[in-house]
Amino acid sequence: MGRVGRRIYADKTSGAVLADTGEPIVYSPLGRPSIESDFEAFYVLQGRDPESVIILELEPGQYAEDFAQADGYRVNPETLTLEFSYRDPNNPETPPVPTPPLTAQVAELKAETAALNLAIIDVWETLAGGGV
Repeated sequence: MGRVGRRIYADKTSGAVLADTGEPIVYSPLGRPSIESDFEAFYVLQGRDPESVIILELEPGQYAEDFAQADGYRVNPETLTLEFSYRDPNNPETPPVPTPPLTAQVAELKAETAALNLAIIDVWETLAGGGV
């Protein structure tokens, strides 16, 4: 039996999510249902031109923490990536603004921090080697 992740269908113009298969709890030995069967199963997709829809297929557990913590989500129609909305706990009245997934932002910050640390080490070694 293979695990399958969620599939998200969004409007190609606005990025608004039309349907989300969620992550199945029971995994079929047949694998993921076809896109065609999803267009038949989801009322909002029935009769809709598939060319007018963005289809994202996620890995099992991908963005699980973001889905759990976010107030909402959409697909950016320009980048074809997920954007999540998080409420500001210090200002809950302010409408949330869609941003890249926090998990992706954290990974990017870790990579930047590692690169900066290497640059600092290079500078320190250069200064230390120069007799300073």
